[in-house]
Amino acid sequence: MSEFKNFIEDIIDNDLATGKVKTVCTRFPPEPNGYLHIGHAKSLCINFGIKQKYNGKCNLRFDDTNPSKEDTEYVESIKSDIEWLGFKWDKLLFASDYFDVMFDCAVKLIKKGLAYVSDETAEEIRLRRGTLTEPGQESPYRNRSVDENLKLFYEMRDGKYPDGSKVLRAKIDMASPNVNMRDPVIYRVLHATHHNTGDKWCIYPMYDFAHPIEDAHEGITHSICTLEFEDHRPLYDWVVNSCDFPNPKPQQIEFARLNITNTIMSKRYLKKLVDEGKVMGWDDPRMPTLSGLRRRGYPAAALRDFCERIGVAKANSEVEEAYLCSCVRDELNKTADRVMAVFDPLKVVLTNYEGTEELTVENNPNAQELTYRKVPFSKVIYIDKSDFALVPPPKYYRLKPDGVVRLKGAYIIHCDDVVLDGNGEVAELHCSVIPNSKSGDDTSGVKVKGVIQWVDAQTAVDVTVRKLQSLLTDVVDGVTDFNQRFNENSLKVVSAKAEKSLLNAKVEDKFQFMRVGYYVLDKDSKDGKPVFNEIVGLKDGFKPQ
Repeated sequence: MSEFKNFIEDIIDNDLATGKVKTVCTRFPPEPNGYLHIGHAKSLCINFGIKQKYNGKCNLRFDDTNPSKEDTEYVESIKSDIEWLGFKWDKLLFASDYFDVMFDCAVKLIKKGLAYVSDETAEEIRLRRGTLTEPGQESPYRNRSVDENLKLFYEMRDGKYPDGSKVLRAKIDMASPNVNMRDPVIYRVLHATHHNTGDKWCIYPMYDFAHPIEDAHEGITHSICTLEFEDHRPLYDWVVNSCDFPNPKPQQIEFARLNITNTIMSKRYLKKLVDEGKVMGWDDPRMPTLSGLRRRGYPAAALRDFCERIGVAKANSEVEEAYLCSCVRDELNKTADRVMAVFDPLKVVLTNYEGTEELTVENNPNAQELTYRKVPFSKVIYIDKSDFALVPPPKYYRLKPDGVVRLKGAYIIHCDDVVLDGNGEVAELHCSVIPNSKSGDDTSGVKVKGVIQWVDAQTAVDVTVRKLQSLLTDVVDGVTDFNQRFNENSLKVVSAKAEKSLLNAKVEDKFQFMRVGYYVLDKDSKDGKPVFNEIVGLKDGFKPQ
């Protein structure tokens, strides 16, 4: 957590100072109906960050009150993502653990005259709800007796009624200026098998009813959620107070959700992409899910750093995607080993070099502890075609006819001859090694400004590389609909030649392909056939405001 206080921490500091709370307890409450995305990372960092800062507690609680959309696959993925991000929960809980408690609370409200069973359809309830400027109309079932409501509610629980035939509504105020307080539905009939409770229940609580009960029952002190729940806070407090939970009662606090340019923050649309086969799954490296970002090679530390940098605010705003990439690049610059790869190989024959040797090359000059690797070198190598110019522009410091350049970690070479093919294109180069120019032991006296990467032709490994772009195109002419902005060219597969050391890489190992970008070994790799995902490029054009 930052040394600078945000408004949530100011509230917590005051609650501790006044004795309102003694131990801070937060929770992260995802619904297991999809995979977590980067927007959830901000909430995770806030809730677990508060736990760490105040030596408190933070529970992981699955809000599984909608069995028709939830699955154990999502439960397991969420647990894995949270652990990968570096957080540890105190208790693992489910909203369904409290279904008996919620049912008892609903019965209590009925007995207090604060809830009633309605036979209205969802459409009828909507039509009677009113507008922001006009009050709602009372339900024709609003004045049912307590005994009748209890009888009907028990019959709902016992499976007597079909889906949609009856609901339980809170009895609050149909004239309230807050539409959420106009007798909201708190229970509905739903005959669906639940991933946790099986077929025990055929009625399920609504989120706005379940959530405050869960918080109060667990002793959550600060229920931190995104800004769209601000208008729901009066209902949250009503439920806690009407169900007679003791002090200290949980306090709901809202913060601005994370929005990133050209990034999908809709779990529903992400699921649509998966269901329609437009991506390789929830963990497709183009997806903004945490599992997708992990597969793409984004370090967990970089995501935590990003969330720390953008801070916690009360007003919604949008963060540039380049800011996230900058955080990723900063972390990888410190942690990713350097290797050499050539995407557009040009054959170079070293005419005065015989035999083979292994050169010692530094892995990462920015690492806390320097390490080295052995790189094979022989008579024939590959360089990238972009590093040779037959007709060079001014101030060109790479290889050119009769020019010199240093091979990274190896020798200075001189271009003696250019071999052209039948189309007049450069086919290969004949070069000579400058004597006594070996890196680290250079007494040649030859000065060069250019240093390029290369690979040994005899031992080079063919690798498959996925070049990745955003799943969304830029907004043009005000078109913001995701369906119209899907980027059909977000994935491009290319091949490259790289150092043989990459054959020893493990899935999720990250590298800087020197002078190209950062890449991570993907799980689709097979023995001798590495597949790499592009993480970010080397160039960082982002300038924080």
